[in-house]
Amino acid sequence: MAKQLLTDKLFHRTFIGTAYVFLVAHAAVLLYWYKLGNGVAWTDSAVHITLLALSSRATSFSLAYYRPARGKYTFLLTYTIAQTALWLFICTSIMQYCFPGEQAYLDWVHEALPARFVIGWLIICFLAFRSLWWHDMEARREELLRKDTAERLAREAELYKLRQQLQPHFLFNSLNSINALIMLRPQQAREMVLKLSDFLRGTLKREDQHWIALPDELQYLQWYLDIEKVRFGHRLSTNVTATDATSDLKIPPMLLQPVVENAIKYGLYDTTDAITITIEAWMQDELLYVQVQNPFDSTLQQPQTGTGFGLTSIRRRLYLLFARHDLLETTAKDNIYTTLIKVPQPYDKSDNN
Repeated sequence: MAKQLLTDKLFHRTFIGTAYVFLVAHAAVLLYWYKLGNGVAWTDSAVHITLLALSSRATSFSLAYYRPARGKYTFLLTYTIAQTALWLFICTSIMQYCFPGEQAYLDWVHEALPARFVIGWLIICFLAFRSLWWHDMEARREELLRKDTAERLAREAELYKLRQQLQPHFLFNSLNSINALIMLRPQQAREMVLKLSDFLRGTLKREDQHWIALPDELQYLQWYLDIEKVRFGHRLSTNVTATDATSDLKIPPMLLQPVVENAIKYGLYDTTDAITITIEAWMQDELLYVQVQNPFDSTLQQPQTGTGFGLTSIRRRLYLLFARHDLLETTAKDNIYTTLIKVPQPYDKSDNN
């Protein structure tokens, strides 16, 4: 059902109060200015003001259901004039029926028709234009709400798609590694299957979460690293540190895995040496900072600058969440490749969804 202006509680109370004041003031004018009797003055005031209020309400009610897209102001003027004429005709007929013997009063009623018509039309017209403006504002507000909702749903769908694109990539690599280990190192293959199961179970638990605690994300990352350590053995070691101030901080789920996967890819794939990947987390300026560093051989490869899918997906996720382009930084110096992620914290840190 269409919403009406008079359903607004404040405006409704103001409307009723104003009608009551008009009724008393109108009766007082008839009593003390025109010297009419009590019965005639109060009846005249009650009939005219009550029907004027009903006519104004009917106008507001009508505009809740019909507002022409073109020529609405012409329509409004015509409609209010017709409403005013109908109001005045009904009021005059009622007063003639109630006081047929009061000829002096009836003559005054006919003389006052032009003035009453103008005053009644102004009141009805004011409420009509006020209702029209209010309905236009409500329609604009609903349109903005629908637009914001559509944009939010599209953003969430894209975020979900980005998260889902990461899993098949990692899963295929893990299955290929398991396949290679089955014949050569079956015990490690079984170990890797179990760790992969824990990792995927953790992934499913995080599907509907927009935020998780940093310690939970680091635990999830550890499951991933355990799988990779089965693949690479002693060649891969990690050093994960987080300050005490970060224990209550939040982070979007599965944000760090692509960074670490990128570090493993460009730190191990082109060398047979052992490497250490360092992951550090700290809080600064109301932001959660997470830094991932890995060595790379500049003579064998060119350091990545964020054009790969992993870093590109992170950059896109951060922009969709915070509308900022400065939350992911990458640098390469002295054969150390550094990825720095800055995560603004939600206002309500207890909200995980």
